[in-house]
Amino acid sequence: MTKHLLPLFFIFISLQAFSQLKGRITDHNNAPLPFVNIYVENSFTGTTSNDEGYYELNLSTPDTYTIVFQFLGYKTVKKKIEIKQFPFTLNATLSEEQISLNEIVINSDENPADIIMRKTIASRKTNLEKINAFKANFYSRGLIRIKNAPEKFFGQELDDFMVGLDSTRSGILYLSETISEIDYMRPDKLKEKIIASKVSGDNNGFSFNTASDVDFNFYNNTIELGNQIISPIADYAFNYYKYKLEGVFYDDKGNLINKIKVIPRRENDRIFSGSIYIVDNQWTIYAVELDITGIQAQIPPAEVITITQNFSYSEKDQIWVIISQGIDFSYSLFGFKGDGRYTAVYSNYNFAPELTKKSFGKEILSFATEANKKDSTYWKSIRPVPLTDEEVSDYLVKDSIQSVRESRPYLDSIDAKNNAFKMRNILFGYSHRNSFEDWSIGYSSPLSDFQFNTVQGYNSKLNFYYRKNQDEYRRYFAANAALQYGVSDERLRATASFRYKFNNISKHFLTVSGGVKTQQFNEAQPISPLVNSISSLFFEDNYMKIYDKSFAEVGYSQEVSNGITMYSTLAYERRKALVNTTDQVFFNDENDAYTSNNPLNPNVFGVPAFNTHHLLKFNLNARFNFGQDYLSYPDSKINIPNSDYPTLFLGYEKGFAASEQQYNFDQLKLRLTQSFNVGNKGDFKYNLKAGTFFNAEAIGFMDYYHPNGNQTHVGTSSSYLNVFNNLPYYALSTNNSYLEMHAEHDFKGLLLSRVPLLNKLNYNLVIGAHGFATEHQKPYQEYTIGLDNIGFKKFRFLRVDYVRSYQNGYQGDAVIFGLKFLNILE
Repeated sequence: MTKHLLPLFFIFISLQAFSQLKGRITDHNNAPLPFVNIYVENSFTGTTSNDEGYYELNLSTPDTYTIVFQFLGYKTVKKKIEIKQFPFTLNATLSEEQISLNEIVINSDENPADIIMRKTIASRKTNLEKINAFKANFYSRGLIRIKNAPEKFFGQELDDFMVGLDSTRSGILYLSETISEIDYMRPDKLKEKIIASKVSGDNNGFSFNTASDVDFNFYNNTIELGNQIISPIADYAFNYYKYKLEGVFYDDKGNLINKIKVIPRRENDRIFSGSIYIVDNQWTIYAVELDITGIQAQIPPAEVITITQNFSYSEKDQIWVIISQGIDFSYSLFGFKGDGRYTAVYSNYNFAPELTKKSFGKEILSFATEANKKDSTYWKSIRPVPLTDEEVSDYLVKDSIQSVRESRPYLDSIDAKNNAFKMRNILFGYSHRNSFEDWSIGYSSPLSDFQFNTVQGYNSKLNFYYRKNQDEYRRYFAANAALQYGVSDERLRATASFRYKFNNISKHFLTVSGGVKTQQFNEAQPISPLVNSISSLFFEDNYMKIYDKSFAEVGYSQEVSNGITMYSTLAYERRKALVNTTDQVFFNDENDAYTSNNPLNPNVFGVPAFNTHHLLKFNLNARFNFGQDYLSYPDSKINIPNSDYPTLFLGYEKGFAASEQQYNFDQLKLRLTQSFNVGNKGDFKYNLKAGTFFNAEAIGFMDYYHPNGNQTHVGTSSSYLNVFNNLPYYALSTNNSYLEMHAEHDFKGLLLSRVPLLNKLNYNLVIGAHGFATEHQKPYQEYTIGLDNIGFKKFRFLRVDYVRSYQNGYQGDAVIFGLKFLNILE
C-alpha cells in the first residue's frame, strides 16, 4: 500500500508547487501586451508578462485577491477575484490611456514641464533617502539574440559557438535566469544571495545576471552604464536636458501622473532621451522609458539601449519602489548584430529588516548550495515571468544536446575538423586541441613576431605552447617555449616557462622559467618591437637598447587576504652587453645615423655598456586593494575594486651574490594609483611612484629605475599614466631616490559638447600633468592636452595629444598620436 501511495504523495506536492494565478494580457485588438506589471493590490507580490503577453503569479493560498494590471500608456485595471483552487486563470484586456493636457491650468509663462522637473529635482535627495534599508526577492532573465550570424570570424569557423540557430543563422545566443534574495542599506550597501541559477545549454553553468549589475537608481545624479550617464533629475539636469509636458493621467489610486518628454540639449552628451513619469505633488518617479545610443554611452558595439522602470506605491510604508525593470538593447559590430533584453522583477519587499552595517561585509554575492542544480519542476513553480515559446525551445534544444556536445565522439569529431593541418598553418600558426580531455598544443605564426633592431637585425620568434585545464574552476597547467633567431648577429636564443594555477579563489600561481633572451635595459619595454622596427628602418632612429640575459627564475603569487596579494620571485641572471651588428635602413638620410647600443654613451660604438656579470635577484611585492568587494562563485572568487580608495603597491628588490660586488643593491618601491569618476565632470586618474636605492653607487644600468620615455610621437595606450611622452628613454634613469607623478582628467564630452561643430564629433578632451624628481637633477614636468575617442562611427582607436615639457625652463613640445589598437596587435 505504501509503495503505491508514495508516488501519489509526490504528485500532490508537485501540484501544490504549481499553485498559481496565470493568464494572458491583450489590447482591444487582441494583440499581446508584453512587460505588463501584475501584482496583488497593496503588496509587492507581483510579476510581469512576457513577450507573448502571458503571465504567472505565484499565489499559494486560496483567498480573495484584488489583482492590478499596470502598463505604461494603458489604463490600469483592477480585478477582484476569489480563488478556491489552483491553478486559476485570469485574462485581462487593457485600454490605451487618454493622456491629456486639459487637466492642466497654467498660471505662469514658464514651461509647465520645467516647473514639474524643478520640483522633482528639488525633491531628489529626499526621495533618495526615504528608503533606509530593505530585503526583497529578485528575479532576473538575460536574453541575447543574433541575426544573420557570419559563418567565419577572422578565418575561424563559428558553427560550434552558434548552437540552436535557424537556417538564417539567427536565434538565441545566451539565455539565463537567476532567483536571489537581496539586502540593501543606504547609501550603497547591496548584498545578494543567489538561490537558483540556470543557463541554457549548460547544466553546470552559473548565470552572471546579478542585482548589482542592474541597480539603476535615477534618484542618483548619474547612472553607471559603461560610463556615468546623467539622470534626467540630476541636480544639474537642466544643463543637459530640455523637457516637454506631453500630458497627464490618473493612476488607480487617484494620483495625477505627469508624462514628461526628456529631450537632449546636445545629441552626443552622455544623456538619455524618452519619457519620465512624475507623480504630481509628491514629485517622485512613477515610471521611466529612456533610451541612450551607443555613441552617447561610448559603448561601441551598442546601437540603442532602452531602460524601462515601473514603480508601485506602498500605502503602509508611504514610498514608491521599483517593481520591474527592463533593459533592451541592440548591437552591431564586425558583422555581428542582434538584440537582447534583461528583465528584472523585485517582489516581497520588507522595509523594516533587521540590518546593520555588520550585516554587510566585502562579499556582495554568494550562491546557495547546488543553486545551479534546480530541475525544471522547481523553475516552473518559482519563475515569476513565464518563458516565451522561443525561450522554451532554446532550453529544450540546448539542454537536450548538451550531453551530446559533451560526449567524446562529438568533441573528437569537432576536433578532427578544426585540427586538420593546412599549408597556411606553416606561416600563420597552428593549434591542436583535445576538447574532451581539455588540453591544447600549438605554435604561433613566425610572421606575428617578425621585427628589426640594430643588434639582431631582422629577427623572428616562434612560440610554442601547451595548456591543460584541470577542471571547470580554472585550474590549469601551461607550458610555453620560444625560439628567436637574429639574422645579423646569427644567434639563436630560447626560453621556456611552466605555470600552474592552483585555484580560482586565492589564485595561487607558481611559475618556473628560464633560458636566454634579449632584454631592454628598461624591463617595462617603453618602446614596442613594432614601433622600433618602423622607427629604425624608415627614420634611422634605433631607440631600443638591449642586452643579452641568461636566466632561471621561480615566481609565486597569491591573494593572502581579501584585497591583499603577494608576489615574489627569485632569479639567477647572467647579463652580457651587446653591440650593433647592422646599419640596414630603408631611407638613408646623410644627416642622420644610428646610435650605438649603449644607452649611456649612444655615440660610442663597439664598446660594451657594462662588464659581463651574474647575480641573484629577489623581489617581494604586495598589492593592497582597499575596500575591495568580491563575488563568491562556487570554487571561484571575482574581485571588484573600490574606486573610492586607491590601490597601494609596496615592493622590495635585492640584487646579491653578484660576480662583482659593485652590482649588488637594494631598492624599496611604492606606488599609489586610483581612478574614479567625478559625476558629470568626467573621469580622473592618477599614478604616483616613489623609491630609493641602498648600496647602489655602481650597479648595472639595467637595475636603475627608468621612467618610461617616448621619442617616437606614437602612443600605444589608452591613458598616459605611466609614460613621459616627450622624454628621451634613458635621460632620467637613476640609482638614487626618486618621485614620479602622473595625473589625467578625461572630461568625457563635458566641454567639447558645448562647442558648435565639435559637439558632432563625440571627442573627449583630456588634460594631464606629469612630473619626475630625483637627486642631483632639476625636476622634470610635462603638461598635455589632447583629444580622445577619435575615429569613425564605432571604430574609435585614436587619440592625439599636444605635450609641452619643462626642466629648469622650457624644454620642448611634441604631438603624440595615440594608436590604441597597437596594444591588441602586440
